[in-house]
Amino acid sequence: MKKCSYTDQRERIVAEAISPVASELRLLDAADLISLLRFELNGNLSDLVSSAAELYFHPGTVVFGAGGEYRLEWGGPPEIILDIEIKPRDITIYAQLVLTDAHAAIDIKHIAFHKSAGDPDANTRMLTERLQEARFVKGQATPIYG
Repeated sequence: MKKCSYTDQRERIVAEAISPVASELRLLDAADLISLLRFELNGNLSDLVSSAAELYFHPGTVVFGAGGEYRLEWGGPPEIILDIEIKPRDITIYAQLVLTDAHAAIDIKHIAFHKSAGDPDANTRMLTERLQEARFVKGQATPIYG
């Protein structure tokens, strides 16, 4: 995505929203993710991303994109990059999720506002609202015992 004055703010918003998904994916063994990428087992990667996302978002909100890549150097930590699509209502975000041993990061490639407000600040507020709508709301559980 061409970087603009709104890019950093929007990347922070998206990163905060999908951080639990990234944390779930970082629990997987890096060697397993690398082998899935190396052998282009995209269906398996799609299942893993969907499984991690379904704990926090409505179905279909966060999905595996077109592929990914990895960096694995002798003596260095692995870095796994997954193409993901985040689809809250009226918005599609194309991004790369970067997973390392110590952290995760998001690199937004493109955001499509299907019903643009015409104002970048309003679009940024809409992004925040739509991501919040797409999350499962954690409510207080009602005990079933006496």
